[in-house]
Amino acid sequence: MIPRYSTPEMTALWSDESKFGAWLKVELAACEAWAEKGRIPAEDMKNIREKAAFSTARIDELELTLHHDVIAFTTNLAENIGPSSRFVHLGMTSNDVVDTAQSLRLKKAGNLILAEIDSFIELLRQKAIEHKTTLQMGRTHGVHAEPITLGLKFLTWYKEMQRNRKRIADAFADVECAKISGAVGTFAHTGTWLENRVAQILDLKITPVSTQVIQRDRHAALICAIAVLGATIEKIAVEIRNLQKTEVREIEEPFSKGQKGSSAMPHKRNPVKCEQLTGLARILRGNVMPALDNVALWHERDISHSSCERIILPDSTTLAHYMLKLVQRIIRDMFIYPETMLKNLEKTRGLVFSQRILLALVDTGMTRENAYAIVQNAAMKTWADEKKTFKQALKEDPLFKMTDEQLAEIMDYRSYLKYIDEIYERAL
Repeated sequence: MIPRYSTPEMTALWSDESKFGAWLKVELAACEAWAEKGRIPAEDMKNIREKAAFSTARIDELELTLHHDVIAFTTNLAENIGPSSRFVHLGMTSNDVVDTAQSLRLKKAGNLILAEIDSFIELLRQKAIEHKTTLQMGRTHGVHAEPITLGLKFLTWYKEMQRNRKRIADAFADVECAKISGAVGTFAHTGTWLENRVAQILDLKITPVSTQVIQRDRHAALICAIAVLGATIEKIAVEIRNLQKTEVREIEEPFSKGQKGSSAMPHKRNPVKCEQLTGLARILRGNVMPALDNVALWHERDISHSSCERIILPDSTTLAHYMLKLVQRIIRDMFIYPETMLKNLEKTRGLVFSQRILLALVDTGMTRENAYAIVQNAAMKTWADEKKTFKQALKEDPLFKMTDEQLAEIMDYRSYLKYIDEIYERAL
């Protein structure tokens, strides 16, 4: 991922230095397990512990000739360890190291992402409570529908992020496993005990059965879960973008001192960060198809997934981490305009109460069809005449019999908050 959309933590995690460091942890864990069994003499194990080291530059140099990164790595280890290196990589195949080390790094990536999700969930909870009764226009199809509160938007996002957390946690848990089963996954040269012990040392789970690779349905599920997380962040960003339109202007993403909105128009305050999130969510979704394609490998193993995963796993986890940090900054520092929300509630001059009027007429004994006709006719007149209120249009109909007092009681925005306490009790 390019630096613009990266975080320092993820950049370090997905560096070559980190990759080879994880490979070394796996090799050393296997050596420790063999030493416990007596297969590696104590003096050799001491030598391995003290001298096992790598140079990223040397590995790159070796790979130019060897065209095999794991062999380049073990060769570099052997250069440093000396004769005792004959016990390194004992009974193992390349993917025992690569897949297990990748699990280690994915576990760290998962912890970073889950920490940001937890922080975001708490922020949304606080905003939901803060704006529990901040009246706002609810919209369907982009058109005024009925009043809601801004708090309900935050509460909806809060619950969705809780679901995202579970999906993400479960998906990361599924890829946090060791695989030390050797070529084609039969444990022929190690026995199952080695995988059990390495997993224990590295604090990973085992893969009860595998081929030469950890099965990629696990990684596909992870990429899918990250894409759903991105879709939720995009959903929030798109809502802010819509509410920041000049004609609406109920909410704005932060605009800092000294910030410029347009090279041509000095007045512009554009939702560029939210637009950025929208674009990056597309990348996360785009990584889903190659992740699914990686599931179907030839027989017990091919490496068609390898080149792909070198891109989509770092990119998806890095973007998710970056997007979570960015959306929190937006939500935390956003501009909110309750006065504009109230003005927008009045824009249709009472039309938002159409369902309440309809139900009140039905309660008088009128058929729903007749009541609907009266209310819709008055509504269409209100749409057509910007000087007419919905109340005036209703009273022009001779079949409409409500008093001003009855209408005043019905046409009260606060009446839509009747069940808000119950909604919050269910959600929080």
